[in-house]
Amino acid sequence: MTALPQPLDAMRHDDAPPAKRLTQDYDRIARVIRYLDAHVEDQPDLGTLAAEVGLSPFHFQRLFQRWAGVSPKRFLQFLTVDHARRLLASDASVLDAALDVGLSGPSRLHDLFVACEAVTPGEAKRGGDGLTIAYGFHPTPFGAALVGATERGICWLGFVPEAGPDAALGRLKERWSAARLVHDQSATAPLAERAFAGGDVAVHLRGTNFQIKVWEALLRIPLGPAVAYEDVARAIGRPGAARAVAGAIGANPVAVLVPCHRVIRKTGPFSGYAWGPERKRAILGWESARLGDEAPAAA
Repeated sequence: MTALPQPLDAMRHDDAPPAKRLTQDYDRIARVIRYLDAHVEDQPDLGTLAAEVGLSPFHFQRLFQRWAGVSPKRFLQFLTVDHARRLLASDASVLDAALDVGLSGPSRLHDLFVACEAVTPGEAKRGGDGLTIAYGFHPTPFGAALVGATERGICWLGFVPEAGPDAALGRLKERWSAARLVHDQSATAPLAERAFAGGDVAVHLRGTNFQIKVWEALLRIPLGPAVAYEDVARAIGRPGAARAVAGAIGANPVAVLVPCHRVIRKTGPFSGYAWGPERKRAILGWESARLGDEAPAAA
């Protein structure tokens, strides 16, 4: 993520175009989460957190309300290990219910309806030869993202790393090495909007049979609870394969829509996320805030 200059001009930020403001908002949220990770024992107050991103307490509070819909204090309660353990409390019932309705077809993911279609074995072997993938870079609530799509759905949703857009595009090219990639912002913009604002979304996944099975299981995790790696392994009939499940989750090519961020360790830490631990915390906190989760005050 881009380093932030100090100090920041709050009014100029508020006057920024919506897309730029969205990226700026997440950059600041991520910076605060990193600061909290390093100073959790100090329990920094609102003024300290605001100073970390060069804003007044008033503007910092307003930023959080705009981004998360809750106060900074309330949002930060969602980032604790205790909260993670509460998310895990109903993991068994969540996956059991998912299995009752099978692992294929449409799945509900908060306000989205996500349909999963895997490539055929022949398509997988060809590495995308004959496929055209439209791609574009778009702002999201969690930073700039690269969206790639075939005519059958989103095949890539990945956040832009610190190395920049070229590095992000390189990862897409690596996964679909033989496909024809076409830069087409107009084609991917509505998909990016629906991915984060609600709507019917199809995903077009390429992976091994085992990976596809894991990703389909992830689509059954609803907004709210979280599950452990061991529970996903049990749900797909491979109770001893938690490590392999973790590998498949790490290889998920469609962030957020295939909610690998909802799989956490049984001990509670928000680690093991391909797009960075602060982004995983941010997404889980944002989802908890959308649910209006009544988390008790942090000690």
